[in-house]
Amino acid sequence: MAKPSYLDQSLFAEVAQKAAQSPRARAHHNFHEMEDPCHRMLVGLQPETYVPPHRHQAADKAENLIVLKGKLGVLIFDEAGNVLDKRIMQAGGDCLGVDLAPGIFHGLVVMEPDTLMFECKAGPYRPVSDGDMAPWAPREGGPEVAAYQAWMRAQFD
Repeated sequence: MAKPSYLDQSLFAEVAQKAAQSPRARAHHNFHEMEDPCHRMLVGLQPETYVPPHRHQAADKAENLIVLKGKLGVLIFDEAGNVLDKRIMQAGGDCLGVDLAPGIFHGLVVMEPDTLMFECKAGPYRPVSDGDMAPWAPREGGPEVAAYQAWMRAQFD
């Protein structure tokens, strides 16, 4: 039988440190195997990470994001890239997370260092395909990322 995995302060510190040391300024701690039918992970995020607008079109790829530490902004977009909705999600705040149905374009803005969220969605793992990336937003690593990320952040000013 597998041992329990605890979401405790030592795990939080470990994942936040890995995110701070990562070139992408984020890190994952998986509680699942890649082929498991339910993926559960702790995600450490730093403010400089870029989570580009994307969606998961597969009917079984709804996802649930819950902020356990820190603060995130979530942006919901229409097909043309217009912001339909935005919320601050904050540990201990009014809104802690979001449940996203398949097909919804969304992006995240990390608003505090060492932010940690719990993410749950159906497995097995499938990378986000080009068809799921928002056509109006720059790809991670592109020259336009800094300006677009500043625009995303400004939506919460």
